[in-house]
Amino acid sequence: MTTVIVFAALVGMLLTGMPIFAALGLTATGILWFAEGNISSIGDTVYSHLDKGVLTTIPLFVFMAQVMIRAKVIDDLYDLAHTLVGHIRGGLGIATVLACTIFAAISGSSVATALSIGASAIPQMKRFGYPERDALGVVAAGGTLGILIPPSGPMILYAVVADASIGGLFLAGIVPGLLMALLFALFCVAQAKWRPGTAAPPFAGWNAVLRAIGRSIWALLAPPVVMGGIYLGIFTASEAAAAGSVYALIIAVFVYRNFGWLELYEAAYATMRTSMMVLLIIAGAAMFGHAITIIRLPFGVTEWVSQLGLGPIGFVVAAMALIFVLGMFLESIAIILITTPILLPTMIKLGIDPIWYGVLLMINLELAMITPPVGMNLFVIKGITDAPLGEVIKGAAPYVALMLLGLAVLVALPGLATWLPYSSGFGR
Repeated sequence: MTTVIVFAALVGMLLTGMPIFAALGLTATGILWFAEGNISSIGDTVYSHLDKGVLTTIPLFVFMAQVMIRAKVIDDLYDLAHTLVGHIRGGLGIATVLACTIFAAISGSSVATALSIGASAIPQMKRFGYPERDALGVVAAGGTLGILIPPSGPMILYAVVADASIGGLFLAGIVPGLLMALLFALFCVAQAKWRPGTAAPPFAGWNAVLRAIGRSIWALLAPPVVMGGIYLGIFTASEAAAAGSVYALIIAVFVYRNFGWLELYEAAYATMRTSMMVLLIIAGAAMFGHAITIIRLPFGVTEWVSQLGLGPIGFVVAAMALIFVLGMFLESIAIILITTPILLPTMIKLGIDPIWYGVLLMINLELAMITPPVGMNLFVIKGITDAPLGEVIKGAAPYVALMLLGLAVLVALPGLATWLPYSSGFGR
């Protein structure tokens, strides 16, 4: 009953539109006041959680993405993808998925990926006769790859809350992220065959492909700079974020030459706003985690699960079902910060790998971005196209099924997520 009351109070405040950090903090304050009669432990709790060097990865990766967006790197990325595969039936959809995949490895943000790719891709797709509903759906779904493909903001947040390896999670997301992108691309081909009237432009030729690669080569090198440095042991996650930011500045200023003091100010200001929001949420989550530990709520959940006799797979399936439902109503950051402190002790007791679970959680959070009524990418696509929300939802619906398929594959074959981090020495 205590779990239900706490959960209902928190969700109720979030549904009123209250900021996440405020809802978490107020819930924690109320719990501590009733449990202990004072809230004196809050200060030390918040400080201990924010006093971590790994949190520097958040503003650095955000800044890297902001610089790339303002330097208009995305235009060259989409041109390259379009030149490579745009002539295939369904190729415009494949090009959009490919561009989303590459940009996800730069931005680390689902919304930024959907917004940036959508602004370039949707008009092009419609111009060549691609059905509007299909175009809206592939951009909405492709944008979600920003959560799974590293560097990912939600991955960093989960790693901080669960005390998991950020480098391990980044490596674990690569194969599942490419798997999801492959499923999306194959569906675009099948979808085009179902609609034989969909036109495709002629192949531009290999010279055009080489020119497109030449224009986008610096952007294509950004993911290897970040992930390659981590994989080869050259960088820690924090150092990789710093290297990525410096690299983004170099190509924006000296290669693209469209990044001045105004753009630097805008990128820094957007980074500050985003980073402060995330750090405030982490502070609220620290308070909430401390409060529910005081009342032994996570231990109660562990005991309840033990009584049900669920094994590791049963527990993971139940957790994924719960998070899928929550994703229809709550934002991804809220889901991470509400569920992880409660489920983590049970995961540890059952021997569930936190890196594997983290990848499953990221796929579920991708689903949250395109499931109504609160799918953020659905509203982003509606905002940049003025299309009816119902059309965006219908376009994205098949990709919900594809993500559920990908989630089921990762549950059945955890090695797809864990082999790379553990073979590289990044596992726990």
